[in-house]
Amino acid sequence: VQTLSPCAYFREPKGPSQNVPGWKLFGKVPARESAPKDSRTIQQVAGTSPTQPQQGRRKNLEFEPLSTTALILEDRPANLPAKSVEEAQRHRQEYDEMVAEAKKRELKEAQRKRKEMKERFKQEESIANAMVVWNNDILPNWENTRNTRRVRELWWQGLPPNVRGKVWSLAIGNELNITPELYEIFLSRAKERWRSFSETGSETEADDGASLADRESSLDLIKLDISRTFPPLFIFQKGGPYHDLLHSVLGAYTCYRPDVGYVQGMSFIAAVLILNLEEADAFIAFANLLNKPCQLAFFRVDHDLMLKYFAAFEVFFEENLPRLFNHFQSSNLTPDLYLIDWIFTLYSKSLPLDVACRVWDVFCRDGEEFLFRTGLGILRLYEDVLLQLDFIRSAQFLTRLPEDIGSDRLFACIAAAPMLNGNRKWSQVSSSKQKKT
Repeated sequence: VQTLSPCAYFREPKGPSQNVPGWKLFGKVPARESAPKDSRTIQQVAGTSPTQPQQGRRKNLEFEPLSTTALILEDRPANLPAKSVEEAQRHRQEYDEMVAEAKKRELKEAQRKRKEMKERFKQEESIANAMVVWNNDILPNWENTRNTRRVRELWWQGLPPNVRGKVWSLAIGNELNITPELYEIFLSRAKERWRSFSETGSETEADDGASLADRESSLDLIKLDISRTFPPLFIFQKGGPYHDLLHSVLGAYTCYRPDVGYVQGMSFIAAVLILNLEEADAFIAFANLLNKPCQLAFFRVDHDLMLKYFAAFEVFFEENLPRLFNHFQSSNLTPDLYLIDWIFTLYSKSLPLDVACRVWDVFCRDGEEFLFRTGLGILRLYEDVLLQLDFIRSAQFLTRLPEDIGSDRLFACIAAAPMLNGNRKWSQVSSSKQKKT
């Protein structure tokens, strides 16, 4: 057991004229001229006596304590009272217990590492097998296989990284019929606006259909948001390899949809797509994704429609987690205080990136319903914690979720939160809420 401390003793290396090693304390070696010349004194310091046989003396000198922990086994110096038999036995027992505890910790740590390694190999093997299935069986026959039970089960387990972008593109679709050439047109228009902005200090006149949101989506606002996008990755910040690419996609979108313009939070969605798709494909998926009814309602800040989504969410919240629902009701903690941030960024800002990508996998499969189901899963995962918190601390907790969320734990909680209210599904409840005036 090596418990390094400032009090550790170290043997002084033998010199040419030294036959018996001395001990140095606190890293200091006594000067040779001041070393004791009496051989008996030297032998006493070394733990031997003149009457000891040479073999026994060598055996004693072989022990080199590396820490104060090991010193409990040593006899006291000759000028101090010797240990009693009971004390020596107690020290031996304490030392043995410390060694046993250290070995136990070491064994436990080794077992943990072996388990982690085994799970990692198992996960990598599963991903490799799934990749073969997706590439050889599913993607070539997409329309015929996408809704089969086997594919949906594979989808739930998470998409292999190298097919994720392709599956997302197919699942999101391209109802807007955007082409790579159209992207280049709007990117050129965005660059022209930015060039004018840098020269005149103000943006060029927006299109006739431009809304206030577009007029406020200045170059500075986009740049500011880009610098805040996944800062730990350092790839979207100024000088990073994806900074200009993210800037281009967001700028082109503001020109493509001046009625929506740029809204804070969009950068996270575009960044996740850029990490999984080529530039033009990322823009196509981005524009089509934001054109979905739920995303359009949030990014156009349609308050009435957003409230109806929240009302539908609360129906399933009460159904699945009645205790937490009542606690939130008594605390006056409404869904808008945490759901807006989650939905705006499709959880990419709130969850670890790998977990968020797995949420996106099933979101692309199930649509908006899964966004709200994921919200229920998070609430279920932390139900016991949230029941102990008041309004302020609950709001703080939900807007800054723990960073150690595991995808398996979260998805187990999502699976335990079915979107059923009696016989009514999410689409039915949401539709009925939206029909009400």
